Amino acid sequence: MRTWVLLIAALWSLVRVGPQRSSLLSKKGFVYGTLGHPVKIYVKLRQNSPFLICMDFGRASKETVDPTYLWIGPNEKALTGNNRISVTNTGQLMVKDFLEALSGLYTCTLSYKTIKAETQEETIIKKRYDFMIFVNPFAPGWKTACNVSVDCEDITNHNILQARDRIEEFFRSQANILSHHINRSVPAMHFVDHSFQVVRMDSCRPGFGKNEGLHSNCASCCVVCSPGTFSPDVDVTCQICISVHSYGAKSCP
Repeated sequence: MRTWVLLIAALWSLVRVGPQRSSLLSKKGFVYGTLGHPVKIYVKLRQNSPFLICMDFGRASKETVDPTYLWIGPNEKALTGNNRISVTNTGQLMVKDFLEALSGLYTCTLSYKTIKAETQEETIIKKRYDFMIFVNPFAPGWKTACNVSVDCEDITNHNILQARDRIEEFFRSQANILSHHINRSVPAMHFVDHSFQVVRMDSCRPGFGKNEGLHSNCASCCVVCSPGTFSPDVDVTCQICISVHSYGAKSCP
């Protein structure tokens, strides 16, 4: 995540969260599969994933006869609808209230028929689509910054910038008042325009880090540490630890 910092006389850090991104996310919130390589998707912590479509763009534009869909989760077990997983009759999958432990590979196998017009011979075709889902967290303490039902990123950033503007206006008005104050015993205050600044600082919460090589389409995101890595503090990268077998590790056993 990036951190906004208000600079007055001392440096005070205020948190910002990273954006949700996916490589094939449409405006309607649907992500299609791609044959041959996994589609990477980044979901905010405690938010719902977009709908994953068990089909590619090309297949979706054609007639599909008697399709069936089989979703396999990161635990290599078949996925069915429950309070956390939503699977529609048309093969669309959504993961609700996303947590670190839900990160990983989601695979769907699409099966459908092709029928030869001359002989009416039927052939079963199978195609596999892989989706790698990672969680991109809110910053520590985000629950106190805004309500979970709204976009915490936008609300937090708006509030921070609004606070900057109000503090700047306060010093400007105080300087103006004191410059016209008849009591000369009050010390003078001088405010220099544009001297009050906001800068950004990078950090990630424990169990998360940035990796431009692995997550090139979300290079600025704090992404959950993959198995084999961990992050014990607010560093920006995940460290290697071969004994870690889960997502979001905060220590190396």
